[in-house]
Amino acid sequence: MRAADDDRQAVADQLRVAVDEGRLDLHEYDERLHQAYAAKTYGELDVLLADLPTGSAPVVASGAGTALSGELVATGAVDSTVLSTSGGRSVTRRWVVEVWGPWLRAVPIVVGIWAVTSLLAQNLLFFWPGWVAGPWGVVLAVRTVQGLATGEPARWAARRERRRQRKRERQLRKEARRPAEPDGWELPGTSG
Repeated sequence: MRAADDDRQAVADQLRVAVDEGRLDLHEYDERLHQAYAAKTYGELDVLLADLPTGSAPVVASGAGTALSGELVATGAVDSTVLSTSGGRSVTRRWVVEVWGPWLRAVPIVVGIWAVTSLLAQNLLFFWPGWVAGPWGVVLAVRTVQGLATGEPARWAARRERRRQRKRERQLRKEARRPAEPDGWELPGTSG
């Protein structure tokens, strides 16, 4: 059967975990990663994972290669960001915090400014922070409801994981290009 982009990405994630665990060296990881992205069938992908402990067929959500609405399926390669398949609650919680975070940081500041100016004036001034918090809060509430209805937390988490993966791959490529030791110097513990 022909492999999809999500299948290739799942294999790339498993290869990344293998290099993080020390099961693959950087050269071998780079070769397998190129082969994974060039693979056309499941058989070509299976060969890349055959000698690794998690070397099974790529795990795909819902059989079609896409994440289910509101949830992500863990491939075993997501390390510390294990995603819940029981409704994606932790992913949803992180997404809501991401959406509401700026509001939660800005509103206390403007309320604090209002409180200080009211104290200095020795009179309760017009509560102008309501004009900041109110409309912005309404926009965020609408965005939150629409996002939850359309499965935005899962897409957000997938984009975030892809960015993290690309950053890690760039870092590994950069480290692979860097010479292992400077000219004229020996690494500790080596002789000869």
